[in-house]
Amino acid sequence: MPEIVAIIQGRMGSSRLPGKVLLDIAGKPMLQHVIERAMLAHSLGKVVVATSSAEADDPIADFCAARDVECARGSLHDVLDRYYQAALNQQADVVVRITADCPLIDPELVDQVVRTVVHSGKAVDFAANRLPPPFGRTFPIGLDVEVCTFAALQRAWQESKETFHREHVMPYLYEGVSLTTVNAQLAQGISPRGFSIALLNHVPDHGTLRWTVDTPEDLHFVREVFTRLYASGKSNFTWYDVLEIIQSEPELAAINAEIRHKTMTEVDERNARNEGKV
Repeated sequence: MPEIVAIIQGRMGSSRLPGKVLLDIAGKPMLQHVIERAMLAHSLGKVVVATSSAEADDPIADFCAARDVECARGSLHDVLDRYYQAALNQQADVVVRITADCPLIDPELVDQVVRTVVHSGKAVDFAANRLPPPFGRTFPIGLDVEVCTFAALQRAWQESKETFHREHVMPYLYEGVSLTTVNAQLAQGISPRGFSIALLNHVPDHGTLRWTVDTPEDLHFVREVFTRLYASGKSNFTWYDVLEIIQSEPELAAINAEIRHKTMTEVDERNARNEGKV
């Protein structure tokens, strides 16, 4: 069986909500929610947190050490290198990318995307349940899962030069791909660099919903959702439970509806300055 490793990236220096990964949501730091949710996925052999080696991210390493969670540390801005080194150290065959600002991540969705790579019946280098703008998406923002083979990650690490490739980890694999619909739940294609790409879709389309945490408005929204989930006794919930809450209280979705999601090529201005581009 392949070694399937989930790597959760996170750092303290968010530009729009500093320290967000350790902010409290329903009595737990957000990162703890993400780790616990990821560990419920049946397909994963290991779950690792990947943060930077900067002193500012020591609280994340301390958090992991206190909970016996493996923590890999590496480049602050070259997150692709951080992922590659963590995956190499874990001897991963398949790498699952999850971000620490997605406390509503769904374990079954993680398993679905992993199965697309591992048990697809044909070679798939990269699969996801969303691709960033300018591509479309049908799952809510905040349920994002990306999965690739270690061989694909290694090639991206060796070949990619653009700042946004290094910061966002996997765009080098799928950039420029044209997808063909296989069925309502799956689209596939070969990227210009020769990678086999699969995109999982959902019917109906819920891609306009925003469930990630990147701003104070996002944090307010997610706290309200967790309050309702826990009040109803749903600590082990699915994303459909969250959807049911939103549909019964549509005013909740309005809390952060105006927040714009970043595109594939946008990079942190601090990263761009570091590269001499700002």
